[in-house]
Amino acid sequence: MAKFGKRTRAAREAFAGKEDLSVEDAVALVKGNASAKFDETVEIALNLGVDPRHADQMVRGVVTLPNGTGKDVRVAVFARGPKADEAKAAGADIVGAEDLMETIQGGKIEFDRCIATPDMMPVVGRLGKILGPRNLMPNPKVGTVTMDVAEAVKAAKGGEVQFKAEKAGVVHAGIGKVSFDAEKLAQNLRAFVDAVNKAKPSGAKGAYMQKVSISSTMGPGVSIDLGSATAQ
Repeated sequence: MAKFGKRTRAAREAFAGKEDLSVEDAVALVKGNASAKFDETVEIALNLGVDPRHADQMVRGVVTLPNGTGKDVRVAVFARGPKADEAKAAGADIVGAEDLMETIQGGKIEFDRCIATPDMMPVVGRLGKILGPRNLMPNPKVGTVTMDVAEAVKAAKGGEVQFKAEKAGVVHAGIGKVSFDAEKLAQNLRAFVDAVNKAKPSGAKGAYMQKVSISSTMGPGVSIDLGSATAQ
């Protein structure tokens, strides 16, 4: 515990007084001070000038990160018959219908992404209170309600990241691992920020993107200069 405390203090001291850095400097700082015994995730947080309680200010979307996430994404698919077979062949980890619904209702959620064919939505709809708060509810707007289940499974496994603004107008996501090359993390970061920028809702007023910051799973955060984050 003492060692962990020393590492934490050292990281906080390294971050002290540093803010609005360039993407490259922020990535270097986070990578250089990640000291956990596991490969930490690099997490991004975007503070947006929106109130998601209003439908015309909701921000949600999907982006395929150019260098993947480094995470092994477990995918569940609601489908029957040939579509269930397609999902299994594409690499889905769990495939089912009413049986899968009952498993989830029983509290067993062993997946990171949920996909469904349109005909399965009456079944999936019963799980709204369970899947909704976890951002796992299939949605046609982000391509998780589809007849092309094979493509959706491959996308989920290949670095696709869904995002959705939380109550305070903050979007969180993992954009890679600290073991990634700094350049690859910078590319993923800018691709994510660009996707959120493009998802700007019609009801957003004033400054849309207010703050961008990154951190590692166990480390402190650092803010990034908005101009650097949006430069391509």
